[in-house]
Amino acid sequence: MQIKSFTILSAALIGTAAMAQTASPTAAPAAAPEPASSLTFNVGVVSDYRFRSVSQTSFKPALQVGVDFAHKSGLYVGAWGSNINWIKDYVGATDGTLEVDVYGGYKGEIAKDFSFDIGVITYQYPNNTADRVLVNANTTEVYGALTFGIVTAKYSQSTGNFIANPDSKGSYYFEVAAAFDLGGGFSLTPHVGRQSIPNQTGSAGDYTDYSLTVGKDFGNGLTASVAAMATDAKDSFYKVPGFDNIGKNAVTVGLKYTF
Repeated sequence: MQIKSFTILSAALIGTAAMAQTASPTAAPAAAPEPASSLTFNVGVVSDYRFRSVSQTSFKPALQVGVDFAHKSGLYVGAWGSNINWIKDYVGATDGTLEVDVYGGYKGEIAKDFSFDIGVITYQYPNNTADRVLVNANTTEVYGALTFGIVTAKYSQSTGNFIANPDSKGSYYFEVAAAFDLGGGFSLTPHVGRQSIPNQTGSAGDYTDYSLTVGKDFGNGLTASVAAMATDAKDSFYKVPGFDNIGKNAVTVGLKYTF
């Protein structure tokens, strides 16, 4: 979210009678130079779009697309989009069925097997009318992550109101995940996170979520995943008449193609 080229050096025969009797070895392929940058695209489907284990599509499927640009310096930018339902179903707004995320940041290595990632992301919901009910749904977060070996810890904090919650500036999410390579293209990712939304009655918006994801890389950019997740999200905050708690336990499946 790489274009590689290989150069093969031609072998030359030494023009003497003695050497003519022996085949000249072919030189080993030269190492491919690291590309200065990469541009990749992705498209995928999921049975239920979950953000921090909370459904964004009212338990319905989602079509998702994205684009990523990365420079070898560590700088990166990207954009990603998905259909959603929560603004209309749970906020009660008349418009807001699309999410578009735009992000950028910088990744680098601190030491062997120890790296960092810092950046900013904005979650945009074009033409949403959540402000007629609560406050505008558009949200921006800054984030920082540290990865040591297979374990990553990440902290994200909103710079203003958090996804249509009034007086919620400074909402944060802290998460820890590990990525296990099981071989044969399979991976296992356990994850735990804590969402906090300030100034909500009885801290009703706060919850902890847990997930376990099994991934399969089929090669050629095609991957699949199955994720089981659970939260302690409160009905008083995450459930509205006519709809279930969007943080209820679930198993989701997804398929993505990157090119």
